[in-house]
Amino acid sequence: MSKVTVVGAGNVGATCANVLAVNEVANEVVLIDIKEGLAEGKAMDIMQTAQLMGFDTVVKGVTNDYSQTADSDVVVITSGLPRKPGMTREELIGVNAGIVKSVAQNILKYSPNTILVIVSNPMDPMAYLSLKTLGLPRNRVIGMGGALDSSRFKYFLSQALGCNANEVEGLVIGGHGDTTMIPLASLATYKGVPVTKLLSAEKLDEVVKNTMVGGATLTGLLGTSAWMAPGAAASFLVESIIKDQKKMIVCATYLDGEYGMKDITIGVPVIIGKDGIERIVELDLNDDEKAKLAASEDAVRKTNNILYETGIL
Repeated sequence: MSKVTVVGAGNVGATCANVLAVNEVANEVVLIDIKEGLAEGKAMDIMQTAQLMGFDTVVKGVTNDYSQTADSDVVVITSGLPRKPGMTREELIGVNAGIVKSVAQNILKYSPNTILVIVSNPMDPMAYLSLKTLGLPRNRVIGMGGALDSSRFKYFLSQALGCNANEVEGLVIGGHGDTTMIPLASLATYKGVPVTKLLSAEKLDEVVKNTMVGGATLTGLLGTSAWMAPGAAASFLVESIIKDQKKMIVCATYLDGEYGMKDITIGVPVIIGKDGIERIVELDLNDDEKAKLAASEDAVRKTNNILYETGIL
């Protein structure tokens, strides 16, 4: 029997719970939220599709009762506030850090051996905060961002190539942000053929730029943050853990010397299985990619420093 908890019943959390259920990733999915009735309503709505979609996973919604999350194999944390007009980045980090820290502590009371998947923004610092404050081994705290960014990269590549996105491979490393992510065009392939041989430098540069502003583009179109792909990306990551699939997925991972970095949580490819992060894959980057990763590292550290400057860490 496998159990997954999703904290936060907003658009991303509810979508994640729905994909987990439809794909029968776990036997039970608990959706929990602080707002009275929200998780219960979303869970009921999902369960009313069970006969239509043909799944047997049980989805249960609860309001702020963490005892219902007991013995979860994996917990996905999506809770937190979006940035509001007039709110500084420091204020946003402070608010969401408090939420994520409290949620994680409540989760561990009832599921001390669980693996945490962090979705809450700013994601890299939130994964770093969780690791530092909870004292968990680094394999059990995973930031989701790279899975989403890489999926968006493959979408834009497939659009440029006019092909099936399932036949494209591409990785996006670095921080989970418009200016910090690094789509690795040099390593992207279509059925094993490097895309650098199939697309012009100009077209490939356009794909990279579209990927980097992928989230902002959707926010502009929707008037709010996207939720379908983020929710599915979190579910994709959870499935590799629950089913021990050993998939290579870019995740925000705590580094201790890998890629020449220490004491930072940033997106790199890892092997995801039943123990969470089972191995870090070190890529052979070119000089341009190394420089971009160093710049991304600096940006992520700058944000992490806010956690220390404000006394959160």
